[in-house]
Amino acid sequence: MTTSELPVPEPLWRRARGHAVLVAIALMCIFPIYWLLATSLRRPDDVGSLSPVPWPLSLGNYLDATEKVDVIRLLANTFAVSAVSAAGQLLVALLASYAFAMYTFRFQRLLYLAFVGTWLVPFQVTMLPNYVLLYQMGLINNLAGVIVPTLCSALGVLMLRQHMAGFPKELVAAAKLDGRSSWSILWTVVVPNLRPALAALSILLFINSWNEYFWPAVVLQRSNAVVQLGLRSFMGTEGNDWGPMMAVAGLACLPVFALYVVLQRHIVNAFVRSGLK
Repeated sequence: MTTSELPVPEPLWRRARGHAVLVAIALMCIFPIYWLLATSLRRPDDVGSLSPVPWPLSLGNYLDATEKVDVIRLLANTFAVSAVSAAGQLLVALLASYAFAMYTFRFQRLLYLAFVGTWLVPFQVTMLPNYVLLYQMGLINNLAGVIVPTLCSALGVLMLRQHMAGFPKELVAAAKLDGRSSWSILWTVVVPNLRPALAALSILLFINSWNEYFWPAVVLQRSNAVVQLGLRSFMGTEGNDWGPMMAVAGLACLPVFALYVVLQRHIVNAFVRSGLK
């Protein structure tokens, strides 16, 4: 390679400009979370303060929140609902995407398009039939009623099917020659190689379930069994109790953050592999 063919390094000022833009965007995204935590750590009398630094620090809002609602129970219920919902969606998506990617059968493409097409159906269309079915099953005002209609995710099938479509078919054929069943191939050959994709999808499904408000409000009605509905306890006709509300909202961010920290390496690998493809 001649000197003229060598790549020209990017100017330093252009890289600095790009980093400055990224830093500005990151600060804009982080600021609401910082303000939430800052408000929760102010003294109850200083909740309305516009000072960027909460001083002196106080845990009064957290103590007030624990006196008004059972924060531990709300977090535990929300975590259970989100974990079971995400696990169910992940299992269904894994089995369905494996069938669509590894098998050839009649009307395969039509069935796949119909399955993914359910993703385009607005939730408001299926809400009433789901509610009637849950009422007939006796699951209204029950956490199971929040979970059951969410156990199937067309988005999960779409994402995993794309990853499995690029999976080496030679490995599957070799496993079949060794006498392994399709079930054994899925769990011993395919799944270990899809850990990054499964980790990224699991945290996405978990966050979607964790942040859901409308469906739990419909099923649980006046019950405040999950965090999203528990925040209503701090809203009243005379005004909102912002300090304890921010404290509970801040605590609600911790499980999602912890899950991301645990799965961070797999999520980064998923993005890297997607970029390489």
